Amino acid sequence: MKHLKYTLILISFCTLMLRQQSFGQQNIQFTQYIFNSLSVNPAYAGYKEEWFAQMGLRAQWVGVEGAPQTASISLDGILDPRDRKMGIGFQITADKLGPQSTNSATVNYAYRLQLDPEDNKRLSFGVAAGLAQYSLREDLLHTIDDNDQALAFGDQNTFTPDFRAGIFYNSNFVYAGLSVLDIFSGANDDQSSKRSSLNIVRNRHMYFMAGCLINANPDFRIRPSILIKEDFRGPTSADVNVMTIFNDRIWLGASYRTGLGLWKKPVSNLGKNNSVSGIVQLFITEKFRVGYSYDYVTSDLGSNQHGSHEITLGLAFGKVPRALICPRVF
Repeated sequence: MKHLKYTLILISFCTLMLRQQSFGQQNIQFTQYIFNSLSVNPAYAGYKEEWFAQMGLRAQWVGVEGAPQTASISLDGILDPRDRKMGIGFQITADKLGPQSTNSATVNYAYRLQLDPEDNKRLSFGVAAGLAQYSLREDLLHTIDDNDQALAFGDQNTFTPDFRAGIFYNSNFVYAGLSVLDIFSGANDDQSSKRSSLNIVRNRHMYFMAGCLINANPDFRIRPSILIKEDFRGPTSADVNVMTIFNDRIWLGASYRTGLGLWKKPVSNLGKNNSVSGIVQLFITEKFRVGYSYDYVTSDLGSNQHGSHEITLGLAFGKVPRALICPRVF
């Protein structure tokens, strides 16, 4: 009965989020989200059960003028080391795409339910609140028609609250999560409001992620995973990843990103923009890790750019709440 109750909670929560109306995929993406999923799901806060700080830098489509450049810093951990029921996380992100830039800060909170006496399974519910600043520089906009009425005149700058919700399940060998970001975005359909903000208003996004751990032998493990990103306008985006782990210190893997035309959407003529990625993560010490990934675009865009580079640095610190803790590979 206890597990049935948790199952009903999970189904109800997922149904509620799936009913939300969503528009426009603008959110940043990190190939190395697999090392720290706080950026896509607030319920992930505290999963590692130790304090963990990570910095990520991404240069996308190198060689293309105005291509996306992203930086992110995050910190998360456990508020109550004894019971480990409450996780908290903080994240600051800066993103630049041509004339448009975004700076945001969020506070994430997760309540973690223990599902078994051995404490190998947890179900977490997370919420996050923050503030995002969206800016647009007029001097970087170039149009064929100098009197293009689709563009607002003058630099644009606006602050918008950002609310998120998510659910995350994990055991020692399986995990799954569902989340919605920018929950209250897109609520105002007034055309004049849209023109004044000039597409710098965020739109709602939904993420589903899942993965597992396969222990081939004590020194070699395999970690396949998938991330599905939905905005209900353009193609659904899917990342399929496979990481191999050697002695819990060296991670080598690959990722394939593609668009999926699951159903007809308002913007249906966008390309899939497929890409493949190579990923490596090294544990310099037990607490300090370095990751690098390279994305190669396989669509028509590939001939006009030199790939995407991403670097992450991760540091675990503080006292581990349990005498023995399984390596956190999700």
